[in-house]
Amino acid sequence: MAIKKSELYSSLWASCDELRGSMDISQYKDYVLAFLLLKYISDKYADQPLAPITIPAGASFADMAALKGTKDIGDQINKAIIAPLAEANQQLSLSDFPDFNDPNKLGSGKEMVDRLTNLIGIFEEPALDFSNNRAEGDAYEFLMQHFAAESGKSSGQFYTPAEVSRIIAKVLGIGAAQTNASTTVYDPTCGSGSLLLKVADEANTELSLYGQEKENTTSGQARMNMILHDYSNARIETGDSLISPSFLKNGKLKKFDYAVACPPISLKDWSRNLDAEKDPYDRFTYGLAPRHSGDFAFIQHMIASLNSNGRMAVLISHGPLFRGGAEARIRQALLEDDLIEAIIGLPPGLLGATNIPTCILVCNKNKSADRKNKVFFVNANRDFTEDRRKRFLLPEHVEKIANAFTLMKYAKIHSF
Repeated sequence: MAIKKSELYSSLWASCDELRGSMDISQYKDYVLAFLLLKYISDKYADQPLAPITIPAGASFADMAALKGTKDIGDQINKAIIAPLAEANQQLSLSDFPDFNDPNKLGSGKEMVDRLTNLIGIFEEPALDFSNNRAEGDAYEFLMQHFAAESGKSSGQFYTPAEVSRIIAKVLGIGAAQTNASTTVYDPTCGSGSLLLKVADEANTELSLYGQEKENTTSGQARMNMILHDYSNARIETGDSLISPSFLKNGKLKKFDYAVACPPISLKDWSRNLDAEKDPYDRFTYGLAPRHSGDFAFIQHMIASLNSNGRMAVLISHGPLFRGGAEARIRQALLEDDLIEAIIGLPPGLLGATNIPTCILVCNKNKSADRKNKVFFVNANRDFTEDRRKRFLLPEHVEKIANAFTLMKYAKIHSF
């Protein structure tokens, strides 16, 4: 029998309560997400031949549950559960998981034993039985939203608000395209992978997903997120995509059908460890972004990563649209090459921790005839709702904003 989402979410948040207070949210979320993944893959793939995830003998969640109350439970989880899983599955690595034997985070002695034993007990609840429950992806989304809200990092490194990701996915146009499993989508700053998965949700077929994330812990969460959404073959790499892009072919950037991103806003010192003027991948052909603001560095990296028919959508602040100097010259060059298809202004405050106005920049290397030499502007700064804590978009707002571009019902057309 399917479990109500309310029961599932209540059980998940109880697992957070077990850790809350003993460590910072950025730390305890790692443990809760790891438990969610371990429970899910064990429920779904244990004893299943030819499964995309291999559960070695002795490394299932049931085997971990058998460790409850043992004095070396943390050490045994590391050695008997996590290590064999990582060795058997290339898409996972030991660095994706937190240390379950860390006394600084989990306490020492009986405190650690009790805390891990209680956590295991929570994940044994019927509401968290994923063998007949298809809500694991929703569960991950629920946790990431709440972690972002609690930490004040809705605009931070690990999570992009779901409604913003949905708009980006829709304006990318992938839902109306003829796609297949070899259609490629790339996110150079993928965080926990939620944006890539929203694009996958919008498509009518399976896709090939590629992501790179600078922070090691966050890239591990992205790999977990892919598995929870049945994209275990997605390639998620760790590293700075500006300094050392991971996806290459014959020494040059791999070319993708689509690219999406929510990069750091106006990243300072983006070129500190990069000789951008002699970039080996020829990404900055339209000019060098100023050192104090890397927006156009990410944009040009994405453009250079597209094939000749590629499209991209990226969330940026309004600054790159208006600032002068090098950014004005890059902007003009992009317009002259007819790469910019649309600018979609979003309501301020959607990212929680900052009220900086943001927009979605859509670029297209192969515009349709009716859109050549045109840029479509959509002003959606009043399409939102809010409560005492934050502003957010309802499904009808998402549809209206996306339709303003895709159907051109509300867009103001500007020719240049």
